Amino acid sequence: MALDDATTALLTQLAESGTKPLHEMTPEEARGLTAALGEMYGPGPDVHRAEMTSAPADDGYAIPLHVLVPTPSPRGVLVYYHGGGWVIGALPEFETLGRTLAQRTGCAVVLVDYRMAPENPYPAAADDSWAALQWVDAHLEEIAGSRVPLIVAGDSAGGNLAAITAQKARDAGGPAIAMQVLVYPVTDCDLDNETYRDPENQLMLTRESMVWFWDLYAPEHAVRQNPDACPSKAADLSGLPPAVVLTAEHDVLRQEGEDYAEALRAAGVPVQSRRFDGQMHGFFTMVNVLPGSEAGIGYVAEAVDRQLTAQPA
Repeated sequence: MALDDATTALLTQLAESGTKPLHEMTPEEARGLTAALGEMYGPGPDVHRAEMTSAPADDGYAIPLHVLVPTPSPRGVLVYYHGGGWVIGALPEFETLGRTLAQRTGCAVVLVDYRMAPENPYPAAADDSWAALQWVDAHLEEIAGSRVPLIVAGDSAGGNLAAITAQKARDAGGPAIAMQVLVYPVTDCDLDNETYRDPENQLMLTRESMVWFWDLYAPEHAVRQNPDACPSKAADLSGLPPAVVLTAEHDVLRQEGEDYAEALRAAGVPVQSRRFDGQMHGFFTMVNVLPGSEAGIGYVAEAVDRQLTAQPA
């Protein structure tokens, strides 16, 4: 189906502003664009507690974390990795989403400010994401008051990192992950599949943009075959936590997200997935801007509620 009216209006507004395509920007220019978009989202709902802290990386770097706790006794802790092609995106731009997810799921949300390319190329983002997850697991009682279930989640490149951390946790024998939420995730590095070639999908995120992101994050093509760059390259997907996978109809990443969901199912992993018709890449995070965001967040909240009801602390 065609893009919904709100998305069409937003794209028209961006086009009329003279905004350059992402792949024609410098990383600094692209970061300015996402910061401007973030200002459109509003402040988000109140939470019981909001605080900044950090997790130590292997090299001693302090990974910034924003902890959003909705109630005195949250039912879970959701570690969220933001999107932006491993190049753009910052904690303030995702605070409204984090607060909304905390309110809707009843879980504490931890936003992870992993290091980004090109200043810190692969595997920095994956390594920081794993270190942050381990820190959160070690501090669950401090965050939530008890050993509540732990969830990993993310959108786009953040969905890539959520899938990777779920695999790392399985292979390391922990932390125990109750659920993985993958929102139009980057799971492969095939830039010529059907949805990449479809001209109707060349919207806010294009094939050229993804080439730009990958070249900044992992310029050596050979390393893109590693499972901690492309989670679909893992030899075995069995034993991974239940997955919720959201894709957008008009998105160059749609096919790889849906293929990964099917590969998880084939490996015996419980999977709930939905393609959001009339939506483009990025719809989920555009809280208070695109109606599709409310639908996507509602879908995730319902899935989290079902999982935590079936698997309490």
